[in-house]
Amino acid sequence: MNRQDYYRAVLLGVIVGMGFLSLFYVFLSPGEDVKPTEPDQKFFVVDAYKGCDVVRYTPDDSARYTYFLDCDK
Repeated sequence: MNRQDYYRAVLLGVIVGMGFLSLFYVFLSPGEDVKPTEPDQKFFVVDAYKGCDVVRYTPDDSARYTYFLDCDK
């Protein structure tokens, strides 16, 4: 094996090694979705009206809010 073949083998080994390291990093590192997050609140008190709470409700997969009154009687 001459010197040029040796350098090609070393370069190929470095390239393959970097490829494996990048795959390990991508697949074994925790992603953003793995980090614990605060659960989404579906019900949120936004105001008060005549002694009642005005509650905003966010249904799943919806871009709209629904409001209702929550009165203690």
